[in-house]
Amino acid sequence: MSRFWSPFVKNLVPYVPGEQPKLSRLVKLNTNENPYGPSPLALAAMQAELGDSLRLYPDPNGEHLKQAVADYYSIQPDRVFVGNGSDEVLAHAFQGLFQHDKPLLFPDITYSFYPVYCGLYGISFETVALDENFQIRAEDYARPNGGIVFPNPNAPTGCLLPLVAIERILQANPDSVVLVDEAYIDFGGETAVGLVDRYPNLLVCQTLSKSRSLAGLRVGLAIGHPELIEALERVKNSFNSYPLDRLAIAGAAAAFADREHFSRTCNAVIDSRERLVAALQVLGFEALPSAANFIFVRHPAWDAAQLAATLREQGVIVRHFKHPRIEQFLRITIGTPEQNQALLDALAGQQG
Repeated sequence: MSRFWSPFVKNLVPYVPGEQPKLSRLVKLNTNENPYGPSPLALAAMQAELGDSLRLYPDPNGEHLKQAVADYYSIQPDRVFVGNGSDEVLAHAFQGLFQHDKPLLFPDITYSFYPVYCGLYGISFETVALDENFQIRAEDYARPNGGIVFPNPNAPTGCLLPLVAIERILQANPDSVVLVDEAYIDFGGETAVGLVDRYPNLLVCQTLSKSRSLAGLRVGLAIGHPELIEALERVKNSFNSYPLDRLAIAGAAAAFADREHFSRTCNAVIDSRERLVAALQVLGFEALPSAANFIFVRHPAWDAAQLAATLREQGVIVRHFKHPRIEQFLRITIGTPEQNQALLDALAGQQG
């Protein structure tokens, strides 16, 4: 049936998401989902929306959610854009802010959706190599470009770039948009939202899928100067003017309001991460420093692909990337203490 495709479709290389296995009783540590449930306030807010009002369209601008985000960060609502998952928000940013003559810059090891968006929207790009410790070097981005994008913490490495380094990138590129993708920032980093009013070229993208345990709801957002937000709104209203449904708006707003649940679950993940890293190091693993809800590890004596396959046979699923420089690493999502122990038990069995 490919004879009906538009010509450009044949050359697209789509993003491949992490496996969502259909088997039950698996220890699923491959897709960076939060092991703890959403805020009870968010669940109650969504349940309250289940009624006759679902026959009506939602607020196309998601004003209730924008205000909740603005209140959380003590900013004005006109700095906030909301969308159907951060991937949609990123897509709008690529289309609305990165289609320029000069190439878009992003790390050579990073979120693999970035080159997919470049292919989809015809954006030229150049990758910038991480250093020997898999860290982003701010000085490497002081070169001609049509924009810059990187996750912070980076994915799949989990390594964090401090705000002072982000400022150096912003200062070196005053005429380019710098998009900081903060999907994992709440697990050990400091958000760049506080820099938005000082740098009109900064756009910060976030998701409720990770730290607020709402991956199934699909809610994302961006924070930036009103001029950048207007560009995203123009693209959104030319593509899907009602991106967030009534349940998503209500649940996401309540999730931002429930700071106690957010803090408790994030701290639980951070504590488990540090304990898991220490236990893996006892088994001989090397782990990159992580500020995310996952870790990136390798073992000098075990092949990563084989290890991932062996773990799967024991009911534990982790993520392996067949990419240069990182083919011997495994990305392991932080689970509950019980899930993490199941992983350790399976690994200890390998040594035995």
